[in-house]
Amino acid sequence: MGVFGRKDTATATATPTAVSPDLAALTGEYTIDPAHSTFGFVARHAMVTNVKGGFQDFTGTLHLDGTDPSNSTATVDVVMDSIDTGNADRDGHLKSADFFKTDEFPTMTFRTTEAEALGGDDYRITGDLTILGTTRPLTIDLEFNGAAKDPFGNERVGFEGKAEILRSEWGLTWNAALETGGVLVSDKIKLNFDVSAIKQA
Repeated sequence: MGVFGRKDTATATATPTAVSPDLAALTGEYTIDPAHSTFGFVARHAMVTNVKGGFQDFTGTLHLDGTDPSNSTATVDVVMDSIDTGNADRDGHLKSADFFKTDEFPTMTFRTTEAEALGGDDYRITGDLTILGTTRPLTIDLEFNGAAKDPFGNERVGFEGKAEILRSEWGLTWNAALETGGVLVSDKIKLNFDVSAIKQA
């Protein structure tokens, strides 16, 4: 069952414009739950292995429209000083002037500009990603994981997402050449998201 526009086949055949009541009920404002969400990334290191990391401190909101996905929106604010790759020295380097300059640019932001349903549980959002004061478009493919009420009475929705960027397009150009050819850190960065959001009363 999709969150935006997926309908029962028989119903859709009889009344193409009908919207399933349970989908319409998901319409509303949601707050991302950071305790049950992840904003991660993967970078190629020394041309031979992947280094994974993420951010521990972020906030975000969703507006979901259960009848028209194009009206859905998302906002996310990430505290760059919360970067965590499991290695304190590497995290310190990433926070430095070589990379994120967290003293000067403490926050990374994302604001949607477009949303669309691709069919089934698949969706795509496009928005403005701002890093180091540079804003460029980012497209994220999403899969809707469903909706449920947790034991505390919270109505939740879940999404998984993925995207790829070239970090150099946001001014993240630091690198080091390898004696065997290639560079220490890949330009292409894979992004992955696992989001749980709670419906506001």
